Amino acid sequence: MTRALTLLLVVGAAAGAAVFVAEPDWYLRARYPLRYEHIVRGHADNYRLDPALVAAVIYQESKFDAAARSSQGAVGLMQLLPETAQGIATRTGGSAFQVDDLLDPEINVRYGSWYLRHLLDKYGTEERALTAYNGGQGNLDRGVVHAETRHYVDRVLELRGIYRRAYGSELGE
Repeated sequence: MTRALTLLLVVGAAAGAAVFVAEPDWYLRARYPLRYEHIVRGHADNYRLDPALVAAVIYQESKFDAAARSSQGAVGLMQLLPETAQGIATRTGGSAFQVDDLLDPEINVRYGSWYLRHLLDKYGTEERALTAYNGGQGNLDRGVVHAETRHYVDRVLELRGIYRRAYGSELGE
């Protein structure tokens, strides 16, 4: 009986390792969920963004938790700072912005997508835009890019590929 159990464990471990290495779509979907896809797709289209990039930012920032709050004060799916969101609201015609507005996925993804487009237009590349999104425009402008921010950019770009592969049809790819 011990040999049978050992064989079963070895075969199970090998099968699990094969799934982990191959990362079939069903595995990617289980590991990297996509929520609010109609909101993500709509605002990505509106702001001429890759919807997989928007989904990747959301996953990295909040794991699709609309109520997420960081210790630095960032709020919602795309982890926007209230000051940044207030500026976006003002620039886009909003008149009565409140911090709790950022808990609404529609508003949060709209503002976050607007901000990503703004950063792409300002900095020209996804890498630089993501660097500014995570590390701050002032730091990027001064040439101060921390290792944590470099890791963030690499991870978001990796996640973009994962979201394209796993959810291409839902994201309109």
